Amino acid sequence: MKKVIVYSTDSCPFCTMAKDFLKRKKIKFDEVNVAEDEGKFQEMLKKSGQTGVPVLDIGGEIIIGFDEQRIKTALGLE
Repeated sequence: MKKVIVYSTDSCPFCTMAKDFLKRKKIKFDEVNVAEDEGKFQEMLKKSGQTGVPVLDIGGEIIIGFDEQRIKTALGLE
């Protein structure tokens, strides 16, 4: 199984949607709150070039926003 990291904040509705989707699919993931950790924010920025969340790192593939189809494809759920 690919390692999954979700960069998010507590106030982001699309972050909640992405995490809920992964939970429903029983996909384990590490959640990183970039509002609380400047170093992790910089890590996300370096990986994605984006300051907005969510950013998902699925086995090295970066997905910006809650794009259910791309997430399914990256996870091999299709």
